[in-house]
Amino acid sequence: MIQKTFEFKLSELNIEASSIEKDLGYMEGDDSELVTSIIKEVLIEAAQVAEIKAEFRIYDSIEFTGNNSLNINSVNFQIDKVIFRELKESDSIAVFVCTAGEGIGNRSKKFMQDGDLLKGYIFDVVGSEVADGAAELMQKELEKEASLSAKKITNRYSPGYCGWYVAEQHKLFQLLPDNYCGIKLTHSALMDPVKSVSGIIGIGRDVTFNPYTCDLCGLKDCIYRKKVKMKVI
Repeated sequence: MIQKTFEFKLSELNIEASSIEKDLGYMEGDDSELVTSIIKEVLIEAAQVAEIKAEFRIYDSIEFTGNNSLNINSVNFQIDKVIFRELKESDSIAVFVCTAGEGIGNRSKKFMQDGDLLKGYIFDVVGSEVADGAAELMQKELEKEASLSAKKITNRYSPGYCGWYVAEQHKLFQLLPDNYCGIKLTHSALMDPVKSVSGIIGIGRDVTFNPYTCDLCGLKDCIYRKKVKMKVI
């Protein structure tokens, strides 16, 4: 089993104020000067408090069975047809977690409690972008690792998306050490720190990388679907 751990600086994620503006619903041409200045302040503060970490473990002991079922190291997952179709040609699976750390979330809560709802919300949005950005960098590192064996990777898939029940997060964490990457799992299958991402990525010679398969997925309230719409606009 191959395991790798990473620590990133916020500057490595290349998060721009303009991307945060889009997440907030601002479009090109909108009067967002005040918001832009706050976003830039938040990004500077976030760089000081973020503890950005990512890790992956590659499991070779996998099996795909009927009814959209995937076994990883004898742990069974019901991943639904969309993810099953994307992963079924894999001959190994990477289980991963990424986190922005507690600092950004704590800042968000503090500003909310102090009545500065806008700045608190912007910290919240930045935290989501940081966690997703860390996942992107981790995925690139995994792609490099797979290429050493002339293999490719799929996109990453997380519990709670594409019909994969979020409750199966508990199963996913069975494949990871306690407090892996500084992340704990609550009884309701939520991660702590909240600004964290977990999931699986397929590895193999015959897999295909499909960044966003929104037309195949029935989930309407999804961050990736929203980003695709923004790009189309």
